[in-house]
Amino acid sequence: MTTHATLLSSCYGESDYSMLSLSLSRNISNCSTFLDTSITKVNKIAYQDPTYYSTNYRIVGTIFQGAIFLVGVLGNIMVVIVVTKTRSMITPTNCYLVSLSLADLMVLMASVPNEVLSYYLLGDEWIWGRAGCIIFIFLQYLGINASSLSITAFTVERYIAICHPMKAQLVCTVNRAKKIIIGVWLFACLYCSPWLFLTKTVPLYYRGHENMETCTFALSREHYLGYFFADLVLFYIFPLLLSCVLYGLIARILFTNSLGEDYGKRNGVKTSDWKKTNNNSARVQVVKMLSVVVAVFATLWMPYRVLLVYNSLAKERYMELWFLMFCKTMIFINSAINPILYNAMSVKFRRAFKRALCCGRTRQELGLGPFRSVAITTRENVAQKTTEV
Repeated sequence: MTTHATLLSSCYGESDYSMLSLSLSRNISNCSTFLDTSITKVNKIAYQDPTYYSTNYRIVGTIFQGAIFLVGVLGNIMVVIVVTKTRSMITPTNCYLVSLSLADLMVLMASVPNEVLSYYLLGDEWIWGRAGCIIFIFLQYLGINASSLSITAFTVERYIAICHPMKAQLVCTVNRAKKIIIGVWLFACLYCSPWLFLTKTVPLYYRGHENMETCTFALSREHYLGYFFADLVLFYIFPLLLSCVLYGLIARILFTNSLGEDYGKRNGVKTSDWKKTNNNSARVQVVKMLSVVVAVFATLWMPYRVLLVYNSLAKERYMELWFLMFCKTMIFINSAINPILYNAMSVKFRRAFKRALCCGRTRQELGLGPFRSVAITTRENVAQKTTEV
């Protein structure tokens, strides 16, 4: 028999600290209804009236988050395929981008389908049992933390490659990048392993419905504050501060080199050969793309992080449903948008995506034009490489 106190705890527990799943994000109006209709006697089951999300809420959530899911899954799968199947794309930086895509895929797969499904279930109903509750929440946190660590890894890699080129010959290699990525995922797994024990399922009691349960936290609110603030520092604040410092140093090096080349041209002095100019241009393009990825990460995660800090410190927690959907949708966009950024900002990625979509067929097989002279083709290839990443 479940006591009234236990049911109140499940309703007003640590729901606002959950990362993504609405199964751990309580409908505050449901809780108010529960308090109004609950039975106050101890050792008596308190039933509440069945509640559902509004039609507008369902439609908006389904359309936007469903579209984000489809774009994000297809885009991240394409990144993995393009990099692993194209020899010229296998670079240390792209290895970290594959790790980031895998992490984003994990977040989308473990979060969005359940999020959309929850709009059509009764209240906070959870249909996947205790094992599903543990696995889905663990995978959400694992993907989120692994993506943050992958961003930090490629930022450090770019810093070493540009600011310490001699050291980069030994440090910035594909084999070393693969080892670092394995270490990143092992650390993320160990750090997130407590979530295998920090969630549980508890019964739900709605009038006219039986054998229902919800996925919630296993401990009281106070036990999670340290863990959530550790997440905030390790996987949001620290990566952003480190990225700001390192990209600032990178920009100084690239800007100084550009000034030196401009000065040499104005004075008729040849300060660098054609290959060095091309390499510097490619480096600038890579740094721009990666810095945008970091900026988008910081921007899209900010609403949820601010809400987390506010609800941790405020006496009355802010749990407006539309704002919760907004925060979660921003997180989903963050996991889906990176392949779009790669296409928009990297010529090499864009061409690799086109080749993959065309199944590797040539221009002639696609009927895009006849063979052109070797001289023209060679001259165009040289020009293209000046802007390729």
